[in-house]
Amino acid sequence: MMERNGVEAVTRLAERVLSVRPLAGVLPPPVAVASAAADPAEADAADRLLGRVAERVGAGPFRLLPAGEPAPDVFAAVVARRLDLSASWLRAAAPAAVDPREVAAAADDVVAQSLAAACRRAELVRPDGARLTAYALGDPAAPAVVLASACGMPVQLSERWVRRLAQTHHVVTWESRWLFGPDVAGGGGGPAGDPVAVPAPAVDVAAQAGDLLAVLDHFGVARAHLMGLCGGAVIALDAAVRWPERFTSMSLWHGDFELGPAAPKTDHQRNLQALLDMARQGRDGAAAVHRVLYGSLVDRLPEDLAHLVIYPYATGELWYRYSLLNGAIMTTDVRAQLRRVALPTLVVTSADDATAHPDGSIAVARGLADTTLHIAPHGDHISLFRGPTELIDLALDFLTGSRS
Repeated sequence: MMERNGVEAVTRLAERVLSVRPLAGVLPPPVAVASAAADPAEADAADRLLGRVAERVGAGPFRLLPAGEPAPDVFAAVVARRLDLSASWLRAAAPAAVDPREVAAAADDVVAQSLAAACRRAELVRPDGARLTAYALGDPAAPAVVLASACGMPVQLSERWVRRLAQTHHVVTWESRWLFGPDVAGGGGGPAGDPVAVPAPAVDVAAQAGDLLAVLDHFGVARAHLMGLCGGAVIALDAAVRWPERFTSMSLWHGDFELGPAAPKTDHQRNLQALLDMARQGRDGAAAVHRVLYGSLVDRLPEDLAHLVIYPYATGELWYRYSLLNGAIMTTDVRAQLRRVALPTLVVTSADDATAHPDGSIAVARGLADTTLHIAPHGDHISLFRGPTELIDLALDFLTGSRS
């Protein structure tokens, strides 16, 4: 029987392998993982343990590189950094590599506690053929929240929001159309692969807002609080204009808004939009941009969330699709919509957000009829997705107040 530290190490490895499953699932298999284990026996034990854990949680396959051999690209490097196979804690799990039953039990426990296992999931097919995965968590009889997260991001990026809100609310959300599912699996269109040229569904904001409504309908939600994070704030605004009767209130968090001359853009917004505009011209152009783009990403990614936020950049085909979907979000001028929204709305930003300019959120708050504006003194854009307690408490306070 494994000692306690061995079980803990296997559990930790299983959690990390499960966390990279979305990214690893779209890279060319097997995903090459760098290792610093110079001792052949130690390397062999790590390789066998990784294989057993990956198989159990449905991730991979992986291939352990010889010690000192670098990862073939930034995406494999992000996977390797997340797995951290050279860490001292992993050595405690080495004895487990020869006991498949205990490895399986520890990995099964991790899967059972995952967000995917906790949620009710549904695969929806929209009228234009777009497929999306929808999630629901919490008591269906509780007040509902529909969460529109950042375009192209795995649902795990907003996990802390979903889990915390679901303690008192029925939370529904989804992953962006055309960016998840079997037609993007296995590395199609990656740096070493050819694009998977499937017919494009609609990519405009109206279609993405229609996905939000379809998720509400599927889970039987008549009315909900409408929450938009980052680019999801643009989708939320569009839905609020089209179907106001379906929403009780709205909150927009660090929104990435196009407001013409009414608000400035950050360098990040301008640079990303320029890249998206080039990539939107076609797959050949997207592939050319992707080859330049992906090699410079890793140093600018937050270590704790890199394996999630890098997902839509992982292959040339994903990057092309993301450029169409997020490009539509970033170029949709929302000024005309603001005058048509009557919902009580909380608008949240931070004074030093260098990703989505805070002046955009301030201008949106001024343009809405019934708004509460919250400007935190600090908080980089990505910190929103870490689910800080003070921000989730702010959301819950607003939800309670908007129903009174």
